[in-house]
Amino acid sequence: MPLLPESRLPDWMDRHLDQPATGDLFASRLWYDTLLAHAMPADARPLLLSSGERDEPAAVLPMMERGGALCSLTGPYSLAWRPLYLPRLGPDARMEAARSLGRRLRFRRPVTLELLAPDSIELEPFLRGLRAAGLRILPFDHVGNWNETLPDGISWQDYLTTRDPALRNTVLRKLPRAARTHVFDFVSAPGPALDEAISAYEEVRARSWKPEEPFPRFDAELLRAAAAADVARIGVLRTKEERTPIAAQYWMLDRPGGPGAPRRATVLKLSYVEQARAASPGTVLTAMMIRELLERDGVRLLDFGRGDDAYKQHWVRQRRQRIGLVLADPLHPAGLAAIGRQAIGGWVRRLRSRG
Repeated sequence: MPLLPESRLPDWMDRHLDQPATGDLFASRLWYDTLLAHAMPADARPLLLSSGERDEPAAVLPMMERGGALCSLTGPYSLAWRPLYLPRLGPDARMEAARSLGRRLRFRRPVTLELLAPDSIELEPFLRGLRAAGLRILPFDHVGNWNETLPDGISWQDYLTTRDPALRNTVLRKLPRAARTHVFDFVSAPGPALDEAISAYEEVRARSWKPEEPFPRFDAELLRAAAAADVARIGVLRTKEERTPIAAQYWMLDRPGGPGAPRRATVLKLSYVEQARAASPGTVLTAMMIRELLERDGVRLLDFGRGDDAYKQHWVRQRRQRIGLVLADPLHPAGLAAIGRQAIGGWVRRLRSRG
C-alpha cells in the first residue's frame, strides 16, 4: 500500500496513531508526517503494510522499500518504532493481526525492523503472530537508550542532589556564573520567539563540531509542528552582551504509557560552539532545560535518545536496549541464507566463550 503522493499518512490512519500530548510521539501523525516530508532518503519508497481488512485494518506497519528490500519506516532522527494497532485490541487479536501481516511478508527477501522496545506490550503478540505465519525471527541489538523515571513531586534541587558528585559540582559552580554572563531563552509556543530560537539553533549547529545534517529542514519543521501541539521545548544560551548563541538544544514531550502515565521529555538535538567549551555551555544549558522541564512541565521521565554517549550517564541512570528484528522466510533463498548466517554466528560465539 504505497503512501499518498503528498508525503503524509492517509487520513484513515488516525485511529491507529497516538496524540503526543496523551501518547507516544514516535507513533503519532506529527512525527510520521514530518519524517515523510523532510527526512526521507532519495532512494526510499514509503509503504504501509496492513493486516488485510478492507476498511479498517487491525494492524499497520509503517515501512519503506530501499534497494528492493523492506525495512521499518525509520530514519537518522527516529528513536522508536512499533506496529500500529487499532485501540483496545487484546493480545489475541494483536497476534492474529500480526499473523496476517506475516503472511504478506512470506516468500520475500528478509525484512528489517529497527528501534523496537523489547519490554513493550505490543512485541510479544507481534512475534507470536509472525512465527505463526511461518517467519523466522532473528533479533539483534540495535542501539542503547539512556533514560530515568523520576519520583513524583521531584524538584530540581532533589534531582541535582541525586546526580554524581562531578556533575553536581560542575552545575553548582557554572550555573551562577552563567546567570551573570549569559542569557537563557526557553521557548515552547509558536511565533517570532520560536523562529528566532530555531535560527539560533541552526547557527550553533553550523558552528559546532557536528557533521552536516543529512536532512537540514527536519529540525525546524518538527519544532514548528510540535510547538503548535504544545510538545516542543527549545532552549538557547546566549552571551549577555553580544547576544550570540553558544549552545542550543530541543526536547519533545509526550506520554508513551498513555494519558495517566508519567510525562516524558526526550532530547532530540543538542549542540554548542566548540570555541566556548571552557564555559561548559552544553552542561549549563542541559541543566537549565531539565530544571524547567521538571518544575514547569512536570516531567517525570527524562530520555536522552539513542546512543551510549558517556555524558548521558551523568544525567540519567537507566539503560534500555532497543532491538532490531530480521524477519526471514526459510523458503526464500535470501531468508535461508540469513538464518544460516545467524546460526553460524551463534556457533562461533559459543566456541569463543568456551575458549
